[in-house]
Amino acid sequence: MLGCTGEPAVSLSYGGSRLRAWHTGATSTTFCRSGTRKRLGIQTNTTRAGPRAADALRLARRFREHETMILRFVLDLAVPFTNNQAERDARPVKIQQRTAGGCWRTQQGLADFAIVRFYVSTATKGGITSLDAFEQLFTTGAWLSRQPPHPAE
Repeated sequence: MLGCTGEPAVSLSYGGSRLRAWHTGATSTTFCRSGTRKRLGIQTNTTRAGPRAADALRLARRFREHETMILRFVLDLAVPFTNNQAERDARPVKIQQRTAGGCWRTQQGLADFAIVRFYVSTATKGGITSLDAFEQLFTTGAWLSRQPPHPAE
């Protein structure tokens, strides 16, 4: 099966589901539907007026500028499709803010809370319980992740 640039489509499998990277070799100004190349809305819809058209044009431009970051999950299966994990990591901060009356008393208190939350979250993602992470912190030193973070482009 061929992609929209005439090259063979790349088939990826993850968790029993199959994905096809049809955009292999395609530029950010093209996409594929029924084997034909078409332009994105940036070039074809520039004359529309109104706030919604301006918002759509702004969104299309941002997609073009950040295409590699937006579509990274298609080719690199280690990158999650959504940012749910980031939202879950921020949830305790919002709960603490709500229970503390909407603010922290000092900037130092906020910084201390953020450091502790970051340490616990990173240790949990590394397979260590928070109690074990704190025990290691106060006995042998801080726990360090064995796996380097995902490289950014």
